[in-house]
Amino acid sequence: MQVKDLAAWLGATHEGDPRTDLQHVASLEEAGPEDLSFVSSKKSQRHAADSQAGCLLVPLDFPNDQNRTIIRTIDPRAAVAKAIAKLHPPMQPHQGIRPTAVVDPEAQIGKNVSVGPQAVIGKSKIGAGTTIGAGTVIADHVELGEDCLIHANVTIYSGVKIGSHVILHSGCVLGADGFGFVFSELQYQKFPQIGRVEIADRVEIGANSCVDRAALGVTSIGEGSKLDNLVHVGHNCRIGRHVVIAAQTGFSGGVVVEDYAIIGGQVGVGDKARIESRAVLGSGSGVLTSKIVRAGQVMWGTPARPLKQYLEQLAALSRLAKKKKSDS
Repeated sequence: MQVKDLAAWLGATHEGDPRTDLQHVASLEEAGPEDLSFVSSKKSQRHAADSQAGCLLVPLDFPNDQNRTIIRTIDPRAAVAKAIAKLHPPMQPHQGIRPTAVVDPEAQIGKNVSVGPQAVIGKSKIGAGTTIGAGTVIADHVELGEDCLIHANVTIYSGVKIGSHVILHSGCVLGADGFGFVFSELQYQKFPQIGRVEIADRVEIGANSCVDRAALGVTSIGEGSKLDNLVHVGHNCRIGRHVVIAAQTGFSGGVVVEDYAIIGGQVGVGDKARIESRAVLGSGSGVLTSKIVRAGQVMWGTPARPLKQYLEQLAALSRLAKKKKSDS
């Protein structure tokens, strides 16, 4: 793809040789004359001078002192994500149902659906254009929207409803029983989990993540939210729209996370806690049961507290340790 065509497709301006042919996207360090790379920070701008990339996606104020071939854009990182989709299109799956797949005769399969080897589909509805990877199991009464990508070995229990353009990575499990038990007569007895799971459009859930069904009612994940690998969403949680959750985070039952919140890795959230809109929880934070993290707050530590307070306490501990060392 030539620079001029890529710039036009991105709605951006270009400088240098408009006919430079671009074949791939690569890092600044590894890019060659046929590669596109990008500059998104002051640090990467310092490395740009030594890059052999045929073209750079750069911010609007980039100083082109070397008269390089560049494309100027407001957000180079977002632009390169679009360019990757253009220069590295995903492989098109084999359409149709592989002979070793098992599909219930009552299943409703939309047009242009791909079902991989040894996948199992029960009495469920699969939207048009969806790809289901090898070894995936979809139980009865599942609704799966259009143009979803379900990777290999995903398990979807009965009664799960999934929107369109959803990506589920290998090993994730939707709709398993929530961790609900009643202590009676000196033993734990299972509280039947008869709720459901609802996943909205454009959600992505990482490998080996789990979203449990509600005990009663619904466990839900809102439109556009992104869950990393090894995330656990407990029963009756409600995750809002466009929430980002990093790896190894766990939510106990009944947690509410409002729109646009950001949750770091290895965060633990207690029962019925509420994370309000646009709040940020730093990696390794612990949120106590029923705690409310107010909108826009940045919290860190265990128990989670405002970042300024957390840093002040760290500094105080450091001073105390130095004083103890000097006194000894």
